[in-house]
Amino acid sequence: MSQLKACLFDLDGVVVDTAQFHYAAWKSLANQLGFDLTPEQNEQLKGVSRMESLDIILEIGNVKLDEGTKQRMAAEKNQHYLELCQQMTPEDVLPGVRDFMDQLVAASIKIGLGSASKNARLILAHINMLDRFATIVDGTRITKGKPDPETFLLGAQDLGVEPTDCVVFEDAVAGIQAAKNGGMVAVGVGDPAVLAGSNLVITGFEDLSLATIQYLFE
Repeated sequence: MSQLKACLFDLDGVVVDTAQFHYAAWKSLANQLGFDLTPEQNEQLKGVSRMESLDIILEIGNVKLDEGTKQRMAAEKNQHYLELCQQMTPEDVLPGVRDFMDQLVAASIKIGLGSASKNARLILAHINMLDRFATIVDGTRITKGKPDPETFLLGAQDLGVEPTDCVVFEDAVAGIQAAKNGGMVAVGVGDPAVLAGSNLVITGFEDLSLATIQYLFE
């Protein structure tokens, strides 16, 4: 029978809200190309890799670019995003995250990070949370993005636990699908209407008890 042995956290929108920085950087790029990117359209980019996000944006704007130009624009977007991220401090960790992780540590439940971001370590260093994670699976280690389960399966492997003994915390539909595709319990962080495929949806980590998560294994 499965039991909770590890928790894998997405980064953006779960541990820290960098979504605002991603949106600002992508919106700026869209504006350069002569069109706007709405908050609703931006939802399509959550949990998706940088180049896939650029392809979605180009499709929205009906713009075609050669591969070299795409690579250059993706790099420019990332540079803009990193400049915005430099402003981050430990105060930017989302409410309740540290307290919930304290509960996990006290119960000897392993903690890992599973993110498409290639900047995960840099961001974790800025918010003083690098030492919270026993493993970090980020965009520099994976070949297949979410909803492929590779990110979370690597995390489970690193932590030495079976996928069925893992809970994944995700704010993106692609991330929830990745968790389910990997045979893991999926907890959505955000809007229940958007994250309907989750085993449980929470609005945030404030007042979340470990017992609530363990109940999902009963």
